[in-house]
Amino acid sequence: MQGLIGQKIGMTRIFDKETGEVIPVSVIETGDNVVHQVKTVEKDGYVAAQLGYGAVKESKLTKPVLGHMKKWGAAPSKVLKEFALDKADAELKPGARIGVEAFEGVKFVDVTGLTKGRGMAGTIKKYHFQRGRKTHGNTNYRERGSSGSNTFPARVFPGLRMASRYGNEFRTMKGLKLVKLDKENGLLLVRGAIPGKPRGIVFITKNR
Repeated sequence: MQGLIGQKIGMTRIFDKETGEVIPVSVIETGDNVVHQVKTVEKDGYVAAQLGYGAVKESKLTKPVLGHMKKWGAAPSKVLKEFALDKADAELKPGARIGVEAFEGVKFVDVTGLTKGRGMAGTIKKYHFQRGRKTHGNTNYRERGSSGSNTFPARVFPGLRMASRYGNEFRTMKGLKLVKLDKENGLLLVRGAIPGKPRGIVFITKNR
């Protein structure tokens, strides 16, 4: 399996027994991911598996999603995500459960998560623009100033850095070192920070 769905627990630190180095790590709980569907070349044109994470009441799901899960005989899951398969997963069947052992021997991973939403933000907070001077009657303290438009081209070009929504976007941290696997508790310890708030859903994929 090329990836798993997990939940960001938070950050802590561990000590390298050989060097004594302090290693900051993000703790990700994957538990057991449930296989809801296995896609094949013959039927779907490619090979992949749809995994589910997190138990949820049937009343919380829409009828189409619930019908899809019942079709394959797997317990309802809160989050669904599709991942590519390894050669060793050729015999994988719907209803099977996959844990952190899928990442055994992997040194680096990519982690995708939804960043913290900060609402509407100005250019100083979002892009680190400089503030205006507080002297000689100047009142332009935190405004971005002119957008540069005049009679020509008489419009604002797309992508101009302006006040807008900040955060609440999917971001991927690539090449993070996988420090430790805790099979007993279903935990992955990844060096460094990952996107999202504590208890947020993240997607972990292998980065060889």
